[in-house]
Amino acid sequence: MERWTTAAAATWNRHLSALVSFTTWAQRQDLLATNPARRLERRKSARRGDRAIPATRLDKLFTDPAHALRERLLWRLLYDTAARAEEILTLNVEDLDLEFRRARVVSKGGAIEYVHWATTTARLLPRLLAGRTCGPVFLADRRAPSSGRRAPASGDVCPVTGRGRLSYPRAEYLFKTASAELDPHRQGWTLHQLRHSALQHLAQAGRTAPELQAKSRHQHLASLGRYVHLGEETSARKTADADPIRRRRPR
Repeated sequence: MERWTTAAAATWNRHLSALVSFTTWAQRQDLLATNPARRLERRKSARRGDRAIPATRLDKLFTDPAHALRERLLWRLLYDTAARAEEILTLNVEDLDLEFRRARVVSKGGAIEYVHWATTTARLLPRLLAGRTCGPVFLADRRAPSSGRRAPASGDVCPVTGRGRLSYPRAEYLFKTASAELDPHRQGWTLHQLRHSALQHLAQAGRTAPELQAKSRHQHLASLGRYVHLGEETSARKTADADPIRRRRPR
C-alpha cells in the first residue's frame, strides 16, 4: 500500500506539473482566461522509514564477486567515507593519498576537505587503478568520444585508457539494479543511502554527534537529524538495557 501511495503521489505531481506548464503557456497566448490548475495542490509522497541499509546486506553487496570490482569499490568507498556520491565520482587519481587512506574532495559548499577510508578499501584501490597516476578514479566502460556533442571535457577522460568518467546516472542505475534483490521493496537502493547508512550505523555504535559531524562534514549539527534517526529497534534495545529488573544478577 505504501509503495502504491508513493507512486500515485509521484504520478499526480508529474501530471500536475505538466498541466501547470501548459496552462501558463496558454494564458500567455491568450488561449485561456483562467488557470484551471490554480486550486490543485501537489501531493506529499509517503516517506520510507528504512532509509538505512542493514549492515549485513551491505556486506553481501560489497563482497559478492558477481559484481565488478569498480562497483564494489565505489559502494564500499561511499560507505567508508560517508561522502556524497558526487564527491567520490569526481575524484581524480591525483586527489588520492593512499598512504594516509584519504582523498581530497570539493564539498557541497565548494570547500576543499578530506574523506577517509578503511582497510578493505585501501586494499582494493590499487587493483582498480592498475598503475594509473592521473585521470578519473572511476571510469566508464567505453572510450569517450573525442568530438561531437557528447565529447566530455579533457579532465573527465583518462589519458591512459581513453575512457571517460563514470557518470552519476550510470552508477546509480548499477547500484539500484544490484541491490534490488536484497531490498524488501524490490526497488533497489540509492547511492545516497550509503551515506545515510554509514552515519546511522555509526550513531547506533554510540558515536557522538560531534564525531558524526566530523565524519559527514555537515556545517550544522541540526543537519544530522535525518541521518541518525535510530528508530524503534534502538528504542527497544535501550529500554531493555536500562531495565532495572535485567540488572539484577543472581548470585
